[in-house]
Amino acid sequence: MVGVIFCAGLGTRLKPLTDTIPKALVPLAGKPLLQWQVEKLRDAGITDIIVNVHHFPDMIIDVVRANEGWGSNILISDERNQLLETGGGLKKIINEQLKIFNNPILACNVDILSNIDLRALISAYERTGVSQLVVSDRQTQRYLCFDEQNHLCGWTNIATGELKGRDGCHLAFSGMQILNTGILSLLKEMKEDKFSLIDFYLRYMQHMPLHAFVPTNYRMMDVGKINQIEEAERFAENLK
Repeated sequence: MVGVIFCAGLGTRLKPLTDTIPKALVPLAGKPLLQWQVEKLRDAGITDIIVNVHHFPDMIIDVVRANEGWGSNILISDERNQLLETGGGLKKIINEQLKIFNNPILACNVDILSNIDLRALISAYERTGVSQLVVSDRQTQRYLCFDEQNHLCGWTNIATGELKGRDGCHLAFSGMQILNTGILSLLKEMKEDKFSLIDFYLRYMQHMPLHAFVPTNYRMMDVGKINQIEEAERFAENLK
């Protein structure tokens, strides 16, 4: 299994920190966000990792090299010329790194900290071969919808009433997924270059099962806003 960490975002909500550094290098409890994710993947046995970059890309590349990938083999997917979103970014990675194409991918956002047991997630995938979306019952406005078999069937915004696909059990996406090679084949053939993974899932969910994985005793934090940094520091300390 190959790891992918999405680091290409502009980090607009973390200004002014991201005026001088990329979001991936924002420090929490003595480690940049990227290191937290790399070490979590590494500890679960995933040491081949691809990181996409756009905002201050050379800073990320230099830090990865200076730290020898924190014990992992890290490759860079460079998006400095165009920001491609999560779906387009993963499509670019697949097309660039053909040698990984026959492997499932565990992809995650760099700015999500959590106590998830990645080995349990990987085990759920290996038992079934079905792609897994990490979700939870946290309160938000936008939810993924899942049917009686816990397969993705839609998306909804409860604030606006917008619904794509079918309604079902509402669970909040946590920015992490394991995708099997069948889904990666469909992703590789997408005509668009820039699109989100969620839009891709909704387009093809009738042709490929995407299963809800709800972690046990799950705690997570989206390190997305500057006014959350102090809280995120405390959260990260408790993960040590």
